[in-house]
Amino acid sequence: MNLVIVESPAKARTIGKFLGRNYKVMASQGHLIDLPKSQLGIDIEAGFTPRYITIRGKGQILKQLKDAGKKAKAVYLAADPDREGEAICWHLQQALQIDDNQPCRVEFNEITREAIKEAFKHPRLIDSNRVDAQQARRILDRLVGYLISPLLWRNIRSGLSAGRVQSVAVRLICEREDEINSFIPQEYWTVEALLESGRGETPFKALLERYQQKKIELGRREQVDEVVAALRGADFVVDKVTRTRRQRHPYPPFTTSSLQQEASSKLGFTSRKTMSLAQQLYEGINIGKGETVGLVTYIRTDSTRVSAQSQKEARELIRDSFGADFVPDNPPHYRSRKGAQEAHEAIRPTSVLRKPADMEKYLTRDQFRLYKLIWDRFMASQMAPAVFDQVRIIITAGDYTLKATGSSLLFPGFLILYHAEEQDADTILPALEEGQKLKLVDLLPEQHFTQPPPRFNEASLIRTLEEKGIGRPSTYVPIIETIQSRGYVLKENKAFVPAELGYVVVELLKQYFPEIIDVGFTAKMESQLDDIGAGKLERNHVLDDFYRAFKERLAVAEQEIKRIELTAEVSDETCPQCGRYLIFKHGRFGRFLACPGYPECKYTKNIVKETGVPCPHCGKMLVERHSKKGRLFYGCSGFPECRFSVWDKPLPEKCPRCGGLMVEAVRRKKKTKRCSNQDCGFKEPVLAGTAAKG
Repeated sequence: MNLVIVESPAKARTIGKFLGRNYKVMASQGHLIDLPKSQLGIDIEAGFTPRYITIRGKGQILKQLKDAGKKAKAVYLAADPDREGEAICWHLQQALQIDDNQPCRVEFNEITREAIKEAFKHPRLIDSNRVDAQQARRILDRLVGYLISPLLWRNIRSGLSAGRVQSVAVRLICEREDEINSFIPQEYWTVEALLESGRGETPFKALLERYQQKKIELGRREQVDEVVAALRGADFVVDKVTRTRRQRHPYPPFTTSSLQQEASSKLGFTSRKTMSLAQQLYEGINIGKGETVGLVTYIRTDSTRVSAQSQKEARELIRDSFGADFVPDNPPHYRSRKGAQEAHEAIRPTSVLRKPADMEKYLTRDQFRLYKLIWDRFMASQMAPAVFDQVRIIITAGDYTLKATGSSLLFPGFLILYHAEEQDADTILPALEEGQKLKLVDLLPEQHFTQPPPRFNEASLIRTLEEKGIGRPSTYVPIIETIQSRGYVLKENKAFVPAELGYVVVELLKQYFPEIIDVGFTAKMESQLDDIGAGKLERNHVLDDFYRAFKERLAVAEQEIKRIELTAEVSDETCPQCGRYLIFKHGRFGRFLACPGYPECKYTKNIVKETGVPCPHCGKMLVERHSKKGRLFYGCSGFPECRFSVWDKPLPEKCPRCGGLMVEAVRRKKKTKRCSNQDCGFKEPVLAGTAAKG
């Protein structure tokens, strides 16, 4: 009997069915051996030697694995195909006393019968470079976290931490908030002309661009009035018509970060939810008749590479489903970002023949939605580009020049299957000739103000971290969860807002540990960890270079940092138990009121935010509430007597059809007003603000 050890019970069950009765598959349930939580656990003087212990509560699991290993003919270690998985296998190799020269490591990118059987034909040695890279990451994080954090406990508040990567994420959020607060809006105007060709065709718009061949900038209403007056007396003539063919190429298949971003924007999933569902799809789904199979490939990857076999299968299905024109001449190849682990593949279906429609009955609603997103994106990535006929028209009106652009879709290509949010509908222009006179229907001046950069949400923060080379696929979710749980940032309307505590910690780290909080330095460290994993750098060389400067800064900080008192925001409400003025605090579900006399007085009070809309059942006020998972909804203030609630924001107006409660629904970034009464079904789009006209 051969023993196989994987991380999760679900993975063990799936693989066990593929390997048969000669293999016993057991789960380690994650890490069994790690650094101690209660102490640094690093012997710095002995070459940064880690002191590993069995994780509390995991002793019985390790004993069972050891006992099974003694009875096994051979032991195979099959943790995930990344550095963390390599480190788990290395710990198990040491604990089970497997010979270092024994090829015991089995690695696979997907959990299918063919992939598993092929992987077990080619076991290899534990990769010491990958293990060193993972150890270096843990040691760096431990040095920063366990040596800086006590300074924060002593001088700010107990329970804080200063993570090597999370601190940079908080800095980005703080600096973005500073940009927003210091932003001064600038007024500017645009002028569009609504024109007709004179042949009874639909009028089209042209945007004013130049005056006397120079770019025109309109900052005041007075300027606009002068321009509008001049245009009304001018002749509009087609000066130049340019037609070009343009291709729009498909998006690459998903990496971890792009999957998290797209699932957030298209499905409204948090990063944690996306990765949890993706893990389920990866580890195995029962698809009927006792067959369990992983539906997607490994889900922690920064590579866009896909196997030749998967491309061949996709091309055949595209040809059969859509026709030969949708199959590109050569299989497309996408460039991964610098430093990506090209040994991995992108996230893709393990077989495109398992179509979402066929798998839907075996999946939960959210599993299906995510699987369809992955399937569609991969299939589209292997399809031919879309082709557009693009028209650019230059129009003169006296000394002024206007431009109109439009396009028509000639060949849909990958767009037949996959659309991105930013893709707009085509603008169709009439057939015009150079020298042709046009009729002015109206002039449409519109006032604008420059906008500050938006706050980070989960998707945009992950995208920025990836672009700057900070963190890796397995770290994005822990970063986001940690900066919230520590109270450094808050979430308002799905966007991150820095708390006072976040500002204080960032400023302290910038003063005493500028490298730790520096974006470029953190990205450089990530690159060095990659080089350790590739065997290009020696682990202790990187650690020693870091620690030499870090130790000096730590000594200065310990001497100079003084106690920092956070300013409490005082409310005008008094505590009913002791009479003190209540103060605002931040918790998992946002702000609440608490007595400053804690722990002697433990009174707290939720802050109720009224909507101004009465409950349609009992007439009491509808208020904002949060579910157990933190999701915002709206419920009756008369709860529990009245249990009316809705997920979408209530509106003060009544349904024009049935008189019921109207709500504002946001789906895929588009707002609609709809009746909350499902039997009614009334809905209408929310119109954007009207243009100012001259």
